[in-house]
Amino acid sequence: MIKRAIFSTSFENSKGRLHNENESENRNPYQRDRDRVIHSDSFRLLKHKTQVFLAHTGDYYRTRLTHSLEVSQISRSISRRLGLDEDLAEVLALSHDLGHPPFAHSGEEILNKCMNDYDGFDHNAQTLRILTSLEERFPSFNGLNLTWETLEGVVKHNGPVLNPHIVIKEYNKLHDLELNTYPGLEAQIASLSDDIAYNNHDIDDGFRAGFISLDDLKNIELFSEIIKEINSEFKGIDNYMIVKELIRRLIGLMVNDLIKNTKKNISKVNPKNAEEIRSHNGLIASFSDFFISQDAQIRNFLRSRVYEHDSIEKERVKSMRIIEEIFSKLIKNIDLLPIKLKEKCDSPYSKITARVICDYIASMTDRSVVENHARLYGEDLLDHPGY
Repeated sequence: MIKRAIFSTSFENSKGRLHNENESENRNPYQRDRDRVIHSDSFRLLKHKTQVFLAHTGDYYRTRLTHSLEVSQISRSISRRLGLDEDLAEVLALSHDLGHPPFAHSGEEILNKCMNDYDGFDHNAQTLRILTSLEERFPSFNGLNLTWETLEGVVKHNGPVLNPHIVIKEYNKLHDLELNTYPGLEAQIASLSDDIAYNNHDIDDGFRAGFISLDDLKNIELFSEIIKEINSEFKGIDNYMIVKELIRRLIGLMVNDLIKNTKKNISKVNPKNAEEIRSHNGLIASFSDFFISQDAQIRNFLRSRVYEHDSIEKERVKSMRIIEEIFSKLIKNIDLLPIKLKEKCDSPYSKITARVICDYIASMTDRSVVENHARLYGEDLLDHPGY
């Protein structure tokens, strides 16, 4: 067992929760946070939300839920090797996509447009809103009442938040997350684990969908070298298995590079505790220069061959129309909302009403948003090509 590093975030020194609670006898605070996220409504809904390919178009494509689980596994493994708090890294990985609306980034883009006059929409801010307000599981408070370190990591996983969304800004007045500093190493690792997971698994899903061929992958130098090794080691295996082995090895290479380079950075900084990680002027967890360049190359490849594929673009246009039309209908007629949500509204076109409707749409799964559109407009887009 690897000894916990002195710069690891420590649950014994946690800054606590916004609402005071007696801690569990059997679980430390970060384990308790993780369990609260896993048992939340928002976490379960991720199983029917799009990662890249519409959640109901194939049984084997990643959804937000399976992606979050994959990020969690990678994040725990890396944190263990670095002597960090695995439980904190895990809850951050499991939480990071809770705020995503249906239809992936297309949903976020159109919701932000719909909310243009009402402070906008940002999936990271929505995650904080879910964790601190929208989840209703406890009689004494709204939200999940997670520890300061978990909420800080969720909000700041990419670094200081210098221009926070109003949702983050308002919460920070109640519970100072120190937005101007860097997050702990667990949050940094969770963020880079997300990159490892989606780069590799989007390749897998893109190959499954027929958007990417093995010859396409050979055009990337790193991939070409790995494929040569696989063909040399395993004679006569089919392309499907080559891609599976390629992804397995690529994940291993990226994980090993992140561990090695982060250790090198830690040695240079020589932090004595977690606070010195936060006060350092820059992220400490990072890939080597070689893998940073490879990561950029992989992202560009995925953008051109998968994310901007004609069939994805058709789904994108249709999905954005669905969300925009639902928002437009509800913002002017709050009587169409469920009673519980209608009671939270004041008048049509107000900021309060717009945020209630935004929360409502953002919580929907791919299928439920299509069904709600059909209910409001009498048009079942599931019968159309692409659905």
